[in-house]
Amino acid sequence: MEWQRELKILLWIAGVFLFFYLIPVESPEFRQAVMSAFELARWYAREHVILCLIPAFFISGAIAVFVSKGAVIKYLGASAVKWKSYLIASVSGSILAVCSCTVLPLFTGIRQRGAGLGAAIAFLYSGPAINILAVILTARILGWELGVARIAAAVVFSIVIGMAMAFIFRKEESREVTEESFAVSSQQSRPVWQTAFHFFVLVFILIFATWGEPQNESGFLYSVWSYKWYLTSFFGLLLMFSLVYVLRISAWKVAAGGIAVLIAALLFPGNPVVPFVVAVAALVIMTLQHGDEPGEWILSSWDFTKQIMPLLGAGVLVAGFLLGTPGGEGGIIPEEWVTPLVGGNSLGANFFASIFGAFMYFATLTEIPIIQGLLSSGMGRGPALALLLAGPALSLPNMLVIRNVLGTRKTMVYIALVSVMSTISGLIYGSFYS
Repeated sequence: MEWQRELKILLWIAGVFLFFYLIPVESPEFRQAVMSAFELARWYAREHVILCLIPAFFISGAIAVFVSKGAVIKYLGASAVKWKSYLIASVSGSILAVCSCTVLPLFTGIRQRGAGLGAAIAFLYSGPAINILAVILTARILGWELGVARIAAAVVFSIVIGMAMAFIFRKEESREVTEESFAVSSQQSRPVWQTAFHFFVLVFILIFATWGEPQNESGFLYSVWSYKWYLTSFFGLLLMFSLVYVLRISAWKVAAGGIAVLIAALLFPGNPVVPFVVAVAALVIMTLQHGDEPGEWILSSWDFTKQIMPLLGAGVLVAGFLLGTPGGEGGIIPEEWVTPLVGGNSLGANFFASIFGAFMYFATLTEIPIIQGLLSSGMGRGPALALLLAGPALSLPNMLVIRNVLGTRKTMVYIALVSVMSTISGLIYGSFYS
């Protein structure tokens, strides 16, 4: 009705007016929280958008264009063999070593391509939670008991949460099974090995470009990290090969793009982001000019970018305002309020740790030094595990995008499952240290 529409407009205007009328700009805490929101957004833009999200968008676009819908349904669909689909989903998620936001384009891609709800959720959780590098560093820095507990609980979580989601929404899953009976065949437009080669080259570029510096300047992990840009460049060369021999783009165009990247690397030897951006620009230009599948790949990647990036940006700003930067400083919620609430091994401490971790944004590996600081300030071992299980897998930006893909009800159930299981795991683990 017309009066209802006008009332809604009036309420929006009144709400915006009250917000600006009551905003406590004179408060130092409020100003610091606002600055922390922009600091987190800047840090996220510098550290994660170019090197993490852009490769992830290209991978999700590749899934949407180069991987047949029938193949996704065959291995990850609602009618697929359950133990195989969940095993594939959890393993494929764990090898990516991504954060809760970088996994979102990939999750969206396989979900839209026909993956069943349970397998897609297993992938969504396992990507950030079963991060092999993070588990190794957890064991080395926080203790091997916590590292073993993290990997064991996370593997079980990815499967149990996926199965629980599939069971809770089994009526919708049954409809998906019916729809899958009319799905297209899994026949590919090119040999499977070519699609797999192109896909895994993109995955390894993502892995090595985002490889964080280990705290200890020695050992195997540090040696690999010290060569990360050489390894990224090697897979960049393999991508050039794939563009020519798999996607059939003109060799002279690919060579011209490679020369532009090389010039950028020579002009900016201390800033690998510049040649990385030049490589992305060259890739976009040559594929759009080619049209057909390569052009569809870029346009599909752009569709995922438009769908996800605005929600991520808003979520990062809100998370920074509430909880501050990754160092735990500057949010409207002071750190001294958090530390006393996660001491001991009570139900409340474990539940608060899981909720706190679920809403705070953790980039890959940043949860470890944060928890190390909280442990030194009196955090219990149980709440530490609860935070390790909920934090990397969820975040406020992550929740906004998941809701856009799955809807409010499924998102709330997923958040509840992660939080409750993290709390229970923390209680069980922490009882051994009481």
